[in-house]
Amino acid sequence: MAKLRGLVLVGLLGAVLFTASPALAAPVRPAAVTLSVASPALVPAQTTVNPGPVLDPAQTDKANTEKTRNKLVAGLIAVVLLGIVIWGRKIRSKRAKGS
Repeated sequence: MAKLRGLVLVGLLGAVLFTASPALAAPVRPAAVTLSVASPALVPAQTTVNPGPVLDPAQTDKANTEKTRNKLVAGLIAVVLLGIVIWGRKIRSKRAKGS
């Protein structure tokens, strides 16, 4: 019975850790860079700054909710499979005791 209790606790702990939402990251801010060049004639000047990717918060939230939903489904499947394994072992041990 102690093994069963341990397996259930490990399964629940795994499910909780698997479905925990990730911590929100702080937005990345570009750092100011100062360059000193000895001869400015050798370095071509860049007049426009290439913009990075534009992230839409609505799409990011939608992607996060889909990812969370997928993790919940996978965790539920893992718990169900763990339950089937534990149940099968219990039945097998009962059959072994009976014969």
